[in-house]
Amino acid sequence: MESITSELATLLDKVPQPVLVGFGAIGLYFVSKKVLSFLNIFFSLFVLPGADLRKYGPKGSWVVITGASDGLGKEYATQLARKGWNLVLISRTESKLQTLASELEEKYAGVKTKILSMDFARNDDSDYARLKALVDGLDVAILLNNVGLSHNMPVPFVLTSKEEMANIITINCVATLRVTQIIAPRMVQRKRGLILTMGSFGGLFPTPLLATYSGSKAFLQQWSTALAGELKGTGVDVQLSLAHLITTAMSKIRRTSLVIPNPKTFVTAALGTVGRSGGATMAFTSIPYWRHALMQWFIDNTVGIGSYFAVMQNRKMHESIRARGLKKAAREAKKA
Repeated sequence: MESITSELATLLDKVPQPVLVGFGAIGLYFVSKKVLSFLNIFFSLFVLPGADLRKYGPKGSWVVITGASDGLGKEYATQLARKGWNLVLISRTESKLQTLASELEEKYAGVKTKILSMDFARNDDSDYARLKALVDGLDVAILLNNVGLSHNMPVPFVLTSKEEMANIITINCVATLRVTQIIAPRMVQRKRGLILTMGSFGGLFPTPLLATYSGSKAFLQQWSTALAGELKGTGVDVQLSLAHLITTAMSKIRRTSLVIPNPKTFVTAALGTVGRSGGATMAFTSIPYWRHALMQWFIDNTVGIGSYFAVMQNRKMHESIRARGLKKAAREAKKA
């Protein structure tokens, strides 16, 4: 060991001092960069407070929530009603909306609700006209673009049905843009407002067998960040909230785990970290749930989010999910 150390020291003595200093500076830069990025996550998630939502609108103002009757949308509605916000609840099933609206008004005194039954997959101009008429007289302080659709199960792109492909793009992309275009102008006029859009790790990580969904969520990332840049300085904040899997009907996951929270846990984190990045690398973007943020940081700083290895591991995982889904469907078909 001593001889090896001696030989190494001899070799280093032969290297010009400026070269050693240069390599040392490069090493220090990269190590410092990793440390600072981790500290950014820590302070963003655990130390620095999120924005006070009341800066976007006084008591009596409204929140518009799309996809409000189930999962994350329902939880957002519940937690915001608890904080005293009036709610415009939009979803496809009117009966669910009526039930939720009644429950919230009964439970939280003074909270007002309005509902709008709307199937975003239809992309019907008359539906958007009804939405505009509903909100025109309201002081809408927050827009929660929560409505979304994924594939029924992982599927190769070449086998994706035209209907499923169209529905995903229409609901995830077109609907979000059209709703925002109705709500945002009045926010800009009032010089205050928050546009919070639900993104996904599916848009962050290229995801084989969920190609259409993954692409639609990547679109939302670019659009939301661009819109935030446009509206910066107007008093209207725009933020994309990224999530990995959550126990919702869309994910078809029922049990929580180390990295899979329930809607209540995620929404609490999302509403508590508005304005903070949670380690997200894109501007005006947040990863509010701390375990999701650490997962993203680890992958980004090891194999890389868009690396060949990460993409192929993602493919293997979704091929396995598809195989299990097909077996389950075959069993149910035999029972029928």
